[in-house]
Amino acid sequence: MSLYLHIFLFTLLILHALPATTATATASATGVHGYGDRQVLTLKKLKWTQQQQQKQTTTTNCFPQRSRTEKNAIILDLHNKDYCSGPRSDWNQRLLKKLLSDENRVHSLQSRIKILLSNGFNQELSQAQVPLKSGAKLQTLNYVVDVRLGGRNVTLIVDTGSDLTWVQCDPCGSCYNQQEPLFNPIQSPSYKPVLCKSTTCQDLADATGSSGVCGFNSSTCNYYVSYGDGSYTRGDLANDNLVLGTTLVKDFVFGCGRDNDGLFGGVSGLMGLGRSALSVVSQTYGVFEGVFSYCLPSVTDEGLGSLILGDGTSLYKNFTPFSYTNLISNIMMPTFYFLNLTGISIGGVSLQDSTFGKSEMLIDSGTVITRLKPTVYNALKTEFLKQFSGFPKAPAFSILDTCFNLSAYEEVEIPTMKMHFGMDATLTVDVTGIFYFAKADASQVCLAIAGLSGEEEIGIIGNYQQKNTRVVYNTKASTLGFAKETCSLD
Repeated sequence: MSLYLHIFLFTLLILHALPATTATATASATGVHGYGDRQVLTLKKLKWTQQQQQKQTTTTNCFPQRSRTEKNAIILDLHNKDYCSGPRSDWNQRLLKKLLSDENRVHSLQSRIKILLSNGFNQELSQAQVPLKSGAKLQTLNYVVDVRLGGRNVTLIVDTGSDLTWVQCDPCGSCYNQQEPLFNPIQSPSYKPVLCKSTTCQDLADATGSSGVCGFNSSTCNYYVSYGDGSYTRGDLANDNLVLGTTLVKDFVFGCGRDNDGLFGGVSGLMGLGRSALSVVSQTYGVFEGVFSYCLPSVTDEGLGSLILGDGTSLYKNFTPFSYTNLISNIMMPTFYFLNLTGISIGGVSLQDSTFGKSEMLIDSGTVITRLKPTVYNALKTEFLKQFSGFPKAPAFSILDTCFNLSAYEEVEIPTMKMHFGMDATLTVDVTGIFYFAKADASQVCLAIAGLSGEEEIGIIGNYQQKNTRVVYNTKASTLGFAKETCSLD
């Protein structure tokens, strides 16, 4: 899955960029010298009082349903999954656990890719906008949306690396704790099981890597999906009515999970935005023509982004022009979204590496931290340390090995980070996506990029580096676009 979830760092610190003209920090004050392509990061300690923690713990409706249809597009609110988590007393341990989970997901993705390549596995307009939210309060580093399935609201993790959408179902043999009541098929008059011998059941092999099997009555189709962090879901494949904003999708195919476990936080399940026949993108192709986009918010209480299904060009709030690159087709791995990374620049300085322009890179909303090939990561780390000099070092934190103690600073200037792709497309990493705050007092702040274990592995662009950017997927034209956008539905 591209789920391999992890929690998206809920605001240990409130991070936001300030215009350089209003910043009090200077190059000499921060110890950074001689580079002009820079941005300012303001550091403010977030003090969690007992009253604030009590308020969060007792919140009964962290995810009010906010969706609408504009100009034939569906807009759904998007939040980080940690948006509905409880007290922060053990937050450092949570962060460590989630980064380890992220590492397990990446290992699983790499293993899945190797298996597909070695086996030669070959798989063969209107708009909708859905509010997209941080999942921080649901104890995960991924993002969630609220939709209606079978007449009731469900909160789902948004995952471009997964295909099958599923929810936990009642009765459940083994279910993890979720915020909402379990989905009960008996209460939905439109619920129908998928038959075992059907074409839809056979599509599970491409969508999940596991073929559908017959249930106990030898007629219903059972599914099983396992994820890299040890999480899994198994249950019945079924049809029901899905409502995205105001758009009704009849007989939507999804998994009704009867046995589920893992690091899914408190959500009801997962929304698969991959490219197989069972993904949301494919099942709604007749309505939205294979186009969707998202803008991931920063991890704050107010952080609110959007998932737009359909060509929502007129709805985007980007303040920089879009730059587009081609999606790379790979017949061995047709459900993934691959790009051609042609270069990376730090503070306006272009990195040099022989792999640029010659290898695929996966973009994934379910992976948190971006992973680079070892030689590329080492070049990035070296240049970043050259430009971000004069600051006290701090110990490594899990997979992040370049850390600083910034507790004595109110704000710092940091070099910009840009990722370049074919057709001159550029992803400019938001200022909130460059540092990962392991401690709330900023005494352990780490470069939010990690290296892969081997040169043969495929790089991954994680959601932490995609914040405050409108990312547009057009599967019909086989393109992907980037533009800067403040992720809010104000």
